[in-house]
Amino acid sequence: MSTFFRRLSKATPIAFSHAFRGQSQSNSTHFRFPVGAIAAISGGISYFYYFSEPNLAHLDQINEETGPKTALNPDKWIEFKLQEKAKVSHNTQLYRFSFDPNLHLGLDVASCLITRAPLGEDAEGKTKYVVRPYTPISDPDSKGYFDLMIKIYPEGKMSQYFSKLNPGDVVEVKGPIEKIRYTPNMKKHIGMIAGGSGITPMLQVIEAILKNPDDNTKVSLIYANVSPDDILLKKKLDMLASSHPNLKVFYTVDNPSKYWVGRTGYISKDMASKGLPSPSDDTLILVCGPPGMMEHVSGGKAKDWSQGEVSGVLKELGYTEGMVYKF
Repeated sequence: MSTFFRRLSKATPIAFSHAFRGQSQSNSTHFRFPVGAIAAISGGISYFYYFSEPNLAHLDQINEETGPKTALNPDKWIEFKLQEKAKVSHNTQLYRFSFDPNLHLGLDVASCLITRAPLGEDAEGKTKYVVRPYTPISDPDSKGYFDLMIKIYPEGKMSQYFSKLNPGDVVEVKGPIEKIRYTPNMKKHIGMIAGGSGITPMLQVIEAILKNPDDNTKVSLIYANVSPDDILLKKKLDMLASSHPNLKVFYTVDNPSKYWVGRTGYISKDMASKGLPSPSDDTLILVCGPPGMMEHVSGGKAKDWSQGEVSGVLKELGYTEGMVYKF
């Protein structure tokens, strides 16, 4: 397994889910609003701190419950063990966490999970935690493991915690947190705008569509990054697009390299009008990225974290609140 993961890490970035799927079958343990500068894999949920006594459960406690067996629990923090990790890009790591190989994770499309890590003690001597949401990039139907792709920030409390993890270490997880319930053919055409690590919820929806032969949904993705080196999972996205005619992927970067042949600059009105489906009742636009990009493209969420009004580029193009979802 370690040799496999080392090979994977050198193939930056490649078709992770397909490579992992083959491994899991043979191993029961399974394994300008600068877009990349402040992007978070959180999928648009704000950073916050969580102060409370831990309400920690272990996987054997879940197995005592009746009904469907899943590894996640929305009401309890559960420890998941890190199995392997690999480098995806110059500032991004891939982490595989394992659990009972007979269980599904219990994640619907599109959903995220919440992680937490101890961050010292508060004034009363209680454990203080940093909490962050992440969207797994592994197939929700996989058993025994899930994968997180995490961008490491120099000042990121949670990402720095992840960067120091070694195989065998554990992370506390709770969930799932449902964002938008995707159902096959719910729209004729889904447009996506992602910035940096905001690609993770988009990939979750894309793979759910493409693996279902009865789902005829068309998908158009505009993926923005600072530079070509910051594009995450490009080889996988290109492979999916080349083998599925209902998926179109467009890239744009702020700082192109000498040999870059894609688009350059911020996501403009012209770029969106050419790359996304036109506004209609059969259209849905998903947006996920750093706050600056969100404000420019769709407007941010409201203060209460509801969807809020649509503004920016999408409003100028005629999209309404019912046609846009902000992760």
